[in-house]
Amino acid sequence: MNIKEVAKRAKVSTATVSRTINDSEKVKPGTAARVRKAIEELNFYPNTHARTLVSGRSRMLGLIISDITNPFFPELVKSFEDQAVQGGQEVIIGNTDYNPKRMAGCIRRMVERKVDGVAIMTSEADPVLVTELTRRNIPTVFMDTGTNSAHSANIRIDYAQGIHEALDHLFSLNHRRIAFITGPMNLESVRIRRAAFLSGLKSHGLSERALIEKGDHRIEGGAIAMRNLLKLPQPPTAVITSNDLTAIGALGAIHEAGLRVPDDLSLIGFDDISFAHLTQPPLTTVILSRTQLAITAFAALEALIRKEEGPHGDYTIPTHLVLRGSTRAL
Repeated sequence: MNIKEVAKRAKVSTATVSRTINDSEKVKPGTAARVRKAIEELNFYPNTHARTLVSGRSRMLGLIISDITNPFFPELVKSFEDQAVQGGQEVIIGNTDYNPKRMAGCIRRMVERKVDGVAIMTSEADPVLVTELTRRNIPTVFMDTGTNSAHSANIRIDYAQGIHEALDHLFSLNHRRIAFITGPMNLESVRIRRAAFLSGLKSHGLSERALIEKGDHRIEGGAIAMRNLLKLPQPPTAVITSNDLTAIGALGAIHEAGLRVPDDLSLIGFDDISFAHLTQPPLTTVILSRTQLAITAFAALEALIRKEEGPHGDYTIPTHLVLRGSTRAL
Protein backbone atom coordinates (compact mmCIF):
# COMPACT_ATOMS: atom_id res chain seq x y z
CA MET A 1 0.00 0.00 0.00
CA ASN A 2 1.40 3.43 -0.95
CA ILE A 3 0.38 7.06 -1.08
CA LYS A 4 -0.53 6.85 -4.81
CA GLU A 5 -3.29 4.34 -4.08
CA VAL A 6 -4.69 6.60 -1.36
CA ALA A 7 -4.64 9.53 -3.79
CA LYS A 8 -6.43 7.45 -6.43
CA ARG A 9 -9.11 6.29 -3.98
CA ALA A 10 -9.69 9.85 -2.69
CA LYS A 11 -9.46 11.33 -6.22
CA VAL A 12 -6.82 13.86 -5.21
CA SER A 13 -3.11 14.39 -5.89
CA THR A 14 -0.39 12.73 -3.85
CA ALA A 15 0.59 16.21 -2.66
CA THR A 16 -2.88 16.67 -1.17
CA VAL A 17 -2.61 13.33 0.61
CA SER A 18 0.75 14.39 2.02
CA ARG A 19 -0.61 17.73 3.18
CA THR A 20 -3.58 16.02 4.83
CA ILE A 21 -1.32 13.59 6.67
CA ASN A 22 0.73 16.55 7.94
CA ASP A 23 -2.39 18.50 9.02
CA SER A 24 -1.81 21.31 6.54
CA GLU A 25 -4.35 24.13 6.70
CA LYS A 26 -4.14 24.37 2.91
CA VAL A 27 -6.41 21.34 2.51
CA LYS A 28 -10.15 22.03 2.60
CA PRO A 29 -12.00 20.18 5.40
CA GLY A 30 -14.14 18.18 2.96
CA THR A 31 -11.11 17.08 0.96
CA ALA A 32 -9.19 16.17 4.12
CA ALA A 33 -12.12 14.08 5.33
CA ARG A 34 -12.19 12.20 2.02
CA VAL A 35 -8.44 11.53 2.21
CA ARG A 36 -8.67 10.26 5.78
CA LYS A 37 -11.54 7.99 4.81
CA ALA A 38 -9.44 6.53 2.00
CA ILE A 39 -6.52 6.06 4.39
CA GLU A 40 -8.79 4.16 6.78
CA GLU A 41 -10.39 2.03 4.06
CA LEU A 42 -7.03 1.06 2.58
CA ASN A 43 -5.46 0.53 6.03
CA PHE A 44 -2.62 2.83 5.01
CA TYR A 45 0.13 3.66 7.53
CA PRO A 46 2.04 6.87 6.72
CA ASN A 47 5.82 6.85 6.89
CA THR A 48 6.46 8.79 10.11
CA HIS A 49 10.06 9.58 9.14
CA ALA A 50 8.89 11.12 5.88
CA ARG A 51 6.23 13.08 7.75
CA THR A 52 8.92 14.53 9.98
CA LEU A 53 11.00 15.62 6.99
CA VAL A 54 8.01 17.29 5.32
CA SER A 55 6.43 18.99 8.34
CA GLY A 56 9.52 19.62 10.46
CA ARG A 57 7.71 17.97 13.40
CA SER A 58 8.09 14.41 14.65
CA ARG A 59 4.67 14.53 16.37
CA MET A 60 6.40 12.84 19.30
CA LEU A 61 6.53 14.26 22.81
CA GLY A 62 8.82 13.26 25.63
CA LEU A 63 7.57 12.67 29.17
CA ILE A 64 10.15 12.11 31.92
CA ILE A 65 9.02 10.75 35.30
CA SER A 66 10.76 9.60 38.48
CA ASP A 67 9.40 6.16 39.36
CA ILE A 68 7.08 4.09 37.18
CA THR A 69 6.42 1.73 40.12
CA ASN A 70 4.82 4.53 42.12
CA PRO A 71 1.07 4.58 41.27
CA PHE A 72 1.23 8.38 41.13
CA PHE A 73 3.16 8.29 37.85
CA PRO A 74 1.20 5.75 35.75
CA GLU A 75 -1.90 7.87 36.41
CA LEU A 76 0.02 10.94 35.24
CA VAL A 77 1.33 9.11 32.15
CA LYS A 78 -2.16 7.91 31.18
CA SER A 79 -3.67 11.38 31.43
CA PHE A 80 -0.80 12.95 29.47
CA GLU A 81 -0.96 10.29 26.77
CA ASP A 82 -4.74 10.70 26.50
CA GLN A 83 -4.15 14.35 25.62
CA ALA A 84 -1.48 13.44 23.08
CA VAL A 85 -3.56 10.74 21.37
CA GLN A 86 -6.39 13.21 20.84
CA GLY A 87 -3.93 15.39 18.95
CA GLY A 88 -2.47 12.53 16.89
CA GLN A 89 0.82 12.52 18.79
CA GLU A 90 2.96 9.83 20.36
CA VAL A 91 4.63 9.91 23.77
CA ILE A 92 8.08 8.58 24.63
CA ILE A 93 8.39 7.78 28.34
CA GLY A 94 11.61 8.17 30.29
CA ASN A 95 11.87 6.76 33.84
CA THR A 96 14.75 8.19 35.91
CA ASP A 97 14.35 6.07 39.06
CA TYR A 98 15.69 9.16 40.90
CA ASN A 99 19.07 8.51 39.22
CA PRO A 100 20.95 11.44 37.57
CA LYS A 101 22.68 9.10 35.11
CA ARG A 102 19.34 7.73 33.98
CA MET A 103 18.04 11.27 33.71
CA ALA A 104 20.93 12.11 31.37
CA GLY A 105 20.11 9.04 29.30
CA CYS A 106 16.44 10.02 29.08
CA ILE A 107 17.29 13.49 27.83
CA ARG A 108 19.76 12.13 25.30
CA ARG A 109 17.11 9.73 23.96
CA MET A 110 14.61 12.58 23.60
CA VAL A 111 17.12 14.61 21.59
CA GLU A 112 18.03 11.63 19.39
CA ARG A 113 14.35 10.92 18.64
CA LYS A 114 13.84 14.58 17.70
CA VAL A 115 10.83 15.05 19.93
CA ASP A 116 8.79 18.22 19.45
CA GLY A 117 8.88 18.95 23.19
CA VAL A 118 9.55 17.42 26.61
CA ALA A 119 7.60 17.50 29.87
CA ILE A 120 9.94 16.81 32.81
CA MET A 121 7.56 15.75 35.58
CA THR A 122 10.21 15.11 38.18
CA SER A 123 11.97 17.60 40.40
CA GLU A 124 15.43 16.02 40.39
CA ALA A 125 16.21 17.64 37.04
CA ASP A 126 19.84 18.77 37.06
CA PRO A 127 20.08 22.20 35.36
CA VAL A 128 23.29 21.08 33.64
CA LEU A 129 21.48 18.10 32.10
CA VAL A 130 18.46 20.00 30.82
CA THR A 131 20.73 22.57 29.19
CA GLU A 132 20.96 20.10 26.31
CA LEU A 133 17.25 20.63 25.67
CA THR A 134 17.18 24.41 26.07
CA ARG A 135 20.38 24.84 24.05
CA ARG A 136 18.65 23.14 21.12
CA ASN A 137 15.51 25.25 21.66
CA ILE A 138 13.42 22.14 22.36
CA PRO A 139 10.23 23.26 24.13
CA THR A 140 10.42 22.02 27.71
CA VAL A 141 7.98 22.07 30.62
CA PHE A 142 9.39 21.57 34.11
CA MET A 143 7.80 20.74 37.45
CA ASP A 144 9.00 22.89 40.37
CA THR A 145 12.53 23.38 39.02
CA GLY A 146 12.50 25.25 35.73
CA THR A 147 12.65 28.81 34.54
CA ASN A 148 10.32 30.60 32.13
CA SER A 149 11.56 31.58 28.70
CA ALA A 150 10.48 31.53 25.07
CA HIS A 151 11.24 27.78 25.04
CA SER A 152 10.37 26.68 28.58
CA ALA A 153 7.66 26.92 31.21
CA ASN A 154 7.34 25.81 34.80
CA ILE A 155 4.52 24.16 36.72
CA ARG A 156 4.48 24.96 40.43
CA ILE A 157 2.80 22.56 42.82
CA ASP A 158 1.36 24.35 45.85
CA TYR A 159 2.65 21.76 48.33
CA ALA A 160 2.44 24.24 51.21
CA GLN A 161 -1.32 24.52 50.92
CA GLY A 162 -1.86 20.79 51.47
CA ILE A 163 0.79 20.48 54.20
CA HIS A 164 -0.64 23.43 56.12
CA GLU A 165 -4.16 22.01 55.83
CA ALA A 166 -2.85 18.71 57.21
CA LEU A 167 -1.19 20.46 60.15
CA ASP A 168 -4.26 22.58 60.89
CA HIS A 169 -6.35 19.40 60.92
CA LEU A 170 -4.01 17.65 63.37
CA PHE A 171 -3.86 20.71 65.64
CA SER A 172 -7.67 20.80 65.68
CA LEU A 173 -7.48 17.20 66.97
CA ASN A 174 -5.14 18.33 69.81
CA HIS A 175 -1.96 16.76 68.40
CA ARG A 176 1.25 18.58 69.28
CA ARG A 177 3.99 15.96 68.76
CA ILE A 178 3.72 15.82 64.99
CA ALA A 179 6.43 14.20 62.86
CA PHE A 180 7.21 14.48 59.16
CA ILE A 181 8.79 11.77 56.99
CA THR A 182 10.50 13.29 53.95
CA GLY A 183 11.46 11.82 50.60
CA PRO A 184 14.95 12.00 49.02
CA MET A 185 16.33 15.41 49.93
CA ASN A 186 17.92 15.91 46.50
CA LEU A 187 14.39 16.53 45.17
CA GLU A 188 13.24 20.13 45.12
CA SER A 189 9.65 19.01 45.73
CA VAL A 190 10.73 17.24 48.92
CA ARG A 191 12.61 20.27 50.19
CA ILE A 192 9.54 22.43 49.53
CA ARG A 193 7.29 20.02 51.48
CA ARG A 194 9.74 19.90 54.38
CA ALA A 195 9.96 23.70 54.46
CA ALA A 196 6.14 23.90 54.42
CA PHE A 197 5.98 21.53 57.39
CA LEU A 198 8.48 23.63 59.35
CA SER A 199 6.72 26.90 58.51
CA GLY A 200 3.41 25.37 59.55
CA LEU A 201 4.85 24.30 62.91
CA LYS A 202 6.28 27.78 63.37
CA SER A 203 2.89 29.37 62.75
CA HIS A 204 1.57 27.24 65.61
CA GLY A 205 4.51 28.12 67.88
CA LEU A 206 6.17 24.68 67.74
CA SER A 207 9.14 25.20 65.44
CA GLU A 208 11.59 23.97 68.10
CA ARG A 209 9.77 20.67 68.48
CA ALA A 210 10.07 19.46 64.88
CA LEU A 211 10.39 15.71 64.44
CA ILE A 212 11.73 14.94 60.96
CA GLU A 213 12.82 11.56 59.64
CA LYS A 214 14.23 10.91 56.18
CA GLY A 215 12.45 8.51 53.80
CA ASP A 216 12.88 7.63 50.12
CA HIS A 217 9.33 7.89 48.70
CA ARG A 218 9.05 4.11 48.76
CA ILE A 219 7.20 1.73 51.08
CA GLU A 220 10.27 0.25 52.74
CA GLY A 221 11.76 3.69 53.34
CA GLY A 222 8.54 4.74 55.04
CA ALA A 223 8.61 1.66 57.26
CA ILE A 224 12.22 2.27 58.32
CA ALA A 225 11.56 5.94 59.07
CA MET A 226 8.48 5.06 61.12
CA ARG A 227 10.39 2.48 63.16
CA ASN A 228 12.97 5.15 63.98
CA LEU A 229 10.24 7.54 65.13
CA LEU A 230 8.67 4.88 67.33
CA LYS A 231 12.03 4.34 69.08
CA LEU A 232 12.12 7.94 70.33
CA PRO A 233 11.69 8.51 74.09
CA GLN A 234 8.56 10.48 73.22
CA PRO A 235 7.23 9.16 69.89
CA PRO A 236 4.95 11.39 67.85
CA THR A 237 1.20 11.15 68.20
CA ALA A 238 0.74 12.02 64.53
CA VAL A 239 2.82 11.71 61.36
CA ILE A 240 2.62 13.47 58.00
CA THR A 241 4.47 11.80 55.11
CA SER A 242 5.91 13.18 51.88
CA ASN A 243 3.93 10.73 49.73
CA ASP A 244 1.37 7.93 50.06
CA LEU A 245 3.83 5.06 49.51
CA THR A 246 5.76 6.34 52.52
CA ALA A 247 2.51 6.46 54.52
CA ILE A 248 1.70 2.86 53.55
CA GLY A 249 5.14 1.77 54.75
CA ALA A 250 4.64 3.70 57.98
CA LEU A 251 1.23 2.04 58.43
CA GLY A 252 2.89 -1.37 58.21
CA ALA A 253 5.55 -0.43 60.76
CA ILE A 254 2.92 0.87 63.18
CA HIS A 255 0.98 -2.39 62.90
CA GLU A 256 4.22 -4.35 63.30
CA ALA A 257 4.84 -2.52 66.59
CA GLY A 258 1.48 -3.65 67.91
CA LEU A 259 -0.08 -0.20 67.58
CA ARG A 260 -3.17 0.91 65.71
CA VAL A 261 -4.00 3.79 63.39
CA PRO A 262 -5.73 6.07 64.34
CA ASP A 263 -6.29 4.82 67.93
CA ASP A 264 -2.61 5.09 68.91
CA LEU A 265 -1.25 7.31 66.17
CA SER A 266 -2.72 9.50 63.41
CA LEU A 267 -1.26 9.28 59.92
CA ILE A 268 -1.52 11.52 56.83
CA GLY A 269 -0.14 10.80 53.35
CA PHE A 270 0.42 12.97 50.28
CA ASP A 271 -0.69 12.47 46.62
CA ASP A 272 -3.95 10.52 47.06
CA ILE A 273 -2.88 7.64 44.81
CA SER A 274 -5.62 5.37 43.50
CA PHE A 275 -5.61 2.86 46.35
CA ALA A 276 -5.05 5.27 49.27
CA HIS A 277 -8.71 4.80 50.20
CA LEU A 278 -8.28 1.00 50.24
CA THR A 279 -5.78 0.83 53.13
CA GLN A 280 -6.98 -0.15 56.58
CA PRO A 281 -7.97 2.34 57.79
CA PRO A 282 -8.53 4.44 54.64
CA LEU A 283 -5.73 6.97 54.40
CA THR A 284 -6.27 10.64 55.13
CA THR A 285 -4.05 12.32 52.56
CA VAL A 286 -3.34 15.43 50.52
CA ILE A 287 -4.68 15.23 46.98
CA LEU A 288 -2.47 16.29 44.08
CA SER A 289 -4.47 15.74 40.89
CA ARG A 290 -2.45 13.82 38.30
CA THR A 291 -5.10 14.55 35.69
CA GLN A 292 -4.89 18.31 36.28
CA LEU A 293 -1.09 18.15 36.31
CA ALA A 294 -0.97 16.18 33.04
CA ILE A 295 -3.49 18.41 31.26
CA THR A 296 -1.64 21.53 32.41
CA ALA A 297 1.74 20.14 31.35
CA PHE A 298 0.41 19.15 27.94
CA ALA A 299 -1.27 22.53 27.37
CA ALA A 300 1.89 24.39 28.42
CA LEU A 301 4.00 22.24 26.09
CA GLU A 302 1.63 22.77 23.16
CA ALA A 303 1.74 26.53 23.72
CA LEU A 304 5.54 26.43 23.54
CA ILE A 305 5.53 24.24 20.44
CA ARG A 306 3.08 26.57 18.70
CA LYS A 307 5.43 29.41 19.65
CA GLU A 308 2.79 31.43 21.40
CA GLU A 309 4.13 34.70 22.76
CA GLY A 310 6.58 34.20 25.62
CA PRO A 311 8.18 34.12 28.05
CA HIS A 312 5.54 31.94 29.63
CA GLY A 313 4.37 32.38 33.20
CA ASP A 314 4.15 29.83 35.96
CA TYR A 315 1.26 27.38 36.07
CA THR A 316 0.06 26.42 39.54
CA ILE A 317 -1.53 23.16 40.73
CA PRO A 318 -3.31 23.32 44.11
CA THR A 319 -3.29 20.63 46.82
CA HIS A 320 -5.95 19.92 49.44
CA LEU A 321 -6.45 17.63 52.41
CA VAL A 322 -8.84 14.68 51.97
CA LEU A 323 -10.23 13.37 55.27
CA ARG A 324 -10.65 9.62 55.67
CA GLY A 325 -10.10 7.27 58.58
CA SER A 326 -6.45 7.48 59.61
CA THR A 327 -6.69 10.50 61.94
CA ARG A 328 -8.54 11.07 65.19
CA ALA A 329 -8.49 13.35 68.22
CA LEU A 330 -6.28 12.63 71.22
